[in-house]
Amino acid sequence: MDLGLSIAASGMVAEQIREDQLANDLANASTPGYKPAEETQNAFGTLLLTSQGRTLGSIDTQTQITGQTPNLAQGSLQQTGEPLDFAISGTGFFAVRTAAGVRYTRDGQFTESAQGQLVDANGNPVLGQNGQPVKVGSDGTVAASALGIFNVPKPIEEGDNLFSGSASGKADGSAMSGTLESSGVDAATTIVNMIASLNTYQAGQQAIQAINQTLGESASSTGSLGGSA
Repeated sequence: MDLGLSIAASGMVAEQIREDQLANDLANASTPGYKPAEETQNAFGTLLLTSQGRTLGSIDTQTQITGQTPNLAQGSLQQTGEPLDFAISGTGFFAVRTAAGVRYTRDGQFTESAQGQLVDANGNPVLGQNGQPVKVGSDGTVAASALGIFNVPKPIEEGDNLFSGSASGKADGSAMSGTLESSGVDAATTIVNMIASLNTYQAGQQAIQAINQTLGESASSTGSLGGSA
């Protein structure tokens, strides 16, 4: 494949992935405790040039998204007055027990289940520091100290505002009742980034069209060459 086509195409793929993530972030601009992802992107992959076993240099060949890391910066805390709303001030995660195992979240918009347990929006029981489900009191409240606040190094985003990972004890943060942590998404900034990403994608399209035109003209010129006797 033509090197220019490869570079432009890989850049367009990277921007498609970025657009999908930005769209997901924007859709969660009002989701409590949501943490936007930050992409790690190579400017271009490196192809080494060698001669007789010696490295002579490198050329840029492709661009790609190499990873996504959640931005865990503390969001603003908003008082709701709802007794089963909780936010974490500081570091750490709430833990919930899902069908796939224990998962972690910063979304503290909880409710009471039919069994009298504190559960998340998907009905997953919220866990205390001892790993057991938290029970809602007869007065419809839960003490903030009953919720576990877990330290989860390098959490992995799984969707539904949940993270997987291995907890290592109690985190430094503390739970606050009647409060929710706002989404970490800045809608205005996200929209600007989406426009910039779209412009980059379109630039890749234009580059491919220009290269295709050049290759087509070269092929036509080669086909029309004639020789004289």
